[in-house]
Amino acid sequence: MLLVMGFGLLAHASSSPPPNGSGIGGKSFLYAGQWDYRKEMQTLFVVRKGQIDWTYQIPLKDGDGNIQEFSDASLLANGNVLIAYMQGARLIGPDKRTIWEYEAPEGFEIHVAQPVGSDRALIVRNGNPARALLVNTATNETLKEVELPTGNPQFTHGHFRRVRVTEEGTLLATHLDWNKVAEYDWDGNRIWELAVLSPWGAERLQNGNTLVSSNRGFVREYSPDGEVVWELNQSDVKDYRLFGPQEAHRLANGNTLISFWCPGELKDPEEWKGTLQALEVTPEKSEVWALRSWDGEFDLGPATCIQLLDEPFPDSRFETIDF
Repeated sequence: MLLVMGFGLLAHASSSPPPNGSGIGGKSFLYAGQWDYRKEMQTLFVVRKGQIDWTYQIPLKDGDGNIQEFSDASLLANGNVLIAYMQGARLIGPDKRTIWEYEAPEGFEIHVAQPVGSDRALIVRNGNPARALLVNTATNETLKEVELPTGNPQFTHGHFRRVRVTEEGTLLATHLDWNKVAEYDWDGNRIWELAVLSPWGAERLQNGNTLVSSNRGFVREYSPDGEVVWELNQSDVKDYRLFGPQEAHRLANGNTLISFWCPGELKDPEEWKGTLQALEVTPEKSEVWALRSWDGEFDLGPATCIQLLDEPFPDSRFETIDF
């Protein structure tokens, strides 16, 4: 059974009751997207039990006419929110006050912002050269810095959408313009790589495998030697159109949560309403719940980032890592 979760919209594919924990009241999450060109303001949402609890907005274009978007976003255990917005990265308090900010130099873009503990952030500066920086957000000190290779150094926008510090302290990078997922140490040595067409996001799983999302329409779990051990694509979802997988997360219960972004392929916003914004599936690819919320006050827009708030906070895994 597929449960479609929407605010003011709850449609069932059968008359059976929804799975435990599903439905409008069953999910709490952070949600943000990019390039919702229908609106002058772009909105990040924190939803708790089916109600919008907190929002934060940025203009689609800054004062100089540069596009801004929620490329990356995380809610921390202390209530702060870390975002990358293409023109920089910012840490925001619950009162919406800016606690820390890094502005991208001219000709560079920032689409990666990962909390690495409560007062450290990984940001990646797309550009020539591209660089990963580990920054102390309390002191603004750059703790570590390393140059990352790119497939096309001149095409800044196409470099990276996700780079993540692993629990081993290495960097796991998705090279959009190089069709590779690669792992680096902080000396810039490439210690592992995998060929993947147009990878958007990647995370290292507890079993040692790597979960990769590609904006070419698939999510795959790879073993360390590159074997595909699990995959989800459009053929596994019969009732709804899927476009542009962005983030893919393996949840504590073993399910996989995926966000989807459609404006790149669907230019008419009226067509967006027939697509899913997020989907949770079991290891057997049974659909647990799906998010489709495109109307009125609860129009969440195209999805890029989604974080379930009953999962461990992303910063908590890294408090004790000593770089």
